[in-house]
Amino acid sequence: MFTGSCAEVILTGQYLLLYNHNMKHHAQLLKALSDPIRLRIVLLLQSEGELCVCDLMAVLKLPQSTVSRHLAYLKRNCFVDARRQGVWMYYQLSRESCQMSRELLDILKKNVSTLPEALSDRKALAEFAKSKSASCP
Repeated sequence: MFTGSCAEVILTGQYLLLYNHNMKHHAQLLKALSDPIRLRIVLLLQSEGELCVCDLMAVLKLPQSTVSRHLAYLKRNCFVDARRQGVWMYYQLSRESCQMSRELLDILKKNVSTLPEALSDRKALAEFAKSKSASCP
């Protein structure tokens, strides 16, 4: 059960209710992780820490516009933070996410990070890092 600032449990008679201060927020959090590309991005960030958009483009084999759109979605839902270094954007998992986000990320780490797709993505990232050109930091 999720606890903390995102939800609180209320016991009323025989029923245990999850009182939600903002149901839309919770729905958006779950929706953000429901897309396979965004899920792959989150898993890569969990395993590697901070990544450049060019790293994600290489691993996901997607154009910059698509990767950036998914990263923007994750950022709007407080899963990632961004910083600019020159012309490049770097992303990492947010340190300021709500309790529910942190617990969802823990669940993903325990249950999804060892799936073949996640392992393949990490291997592809390692291979890309070895051959990375000077144009991408």
